[in-house]
Amino acid sequence: MLSYPIELTPDSNGTLLVTFPDVPEAITVGESEDEALVQALDALEAALEIYFSEKRPIPFPSKATRGQRAITLSALVTSKVLLANEMLQQNVRKAELARRLKVNQVQVDRLLNFSHSSKIEMVESAVAALGKRLEVRLA
Repeated sequence: MLSYPIELTPDSNGTLLVTFPDVPEAITVGESEDEALVQALDALEAALEIYFSEKRPIPFPSKATRGQRAITLSALVTSKVLLANEMLQQNVRKAELARRLKVNQVQVDRLLNFSHSSKIEMVESAVAALGKRLEVRLA
């Protein structure tokens, strides 16, 4: 799974500012550290969707330094990030992926929406349609 390091900075109004060194578009705040971490995941996923909608590769995370907090994407969202980047690398548009999968383009739109709870089997099929194989490992 992908884990993006974060920087937590106390703000002048008593909140915590959350930024991502690898994804400068992802910025949020929280009243407490717990709230900041919850908000950080939402901000990260929203920023990553912007990359895909602008047809830019989604950046991979750098390694967190010792003691640095990180936000880890779920296995499903991680697989969607990998799918989105592979589509960009191969210059495969949503309509072409829908044709290869023999589904409606709306289904591909949902598949690439990080907040939509797609079935992992559908992501696996999409990856296969790009000539790749999705692998899951225990670490």
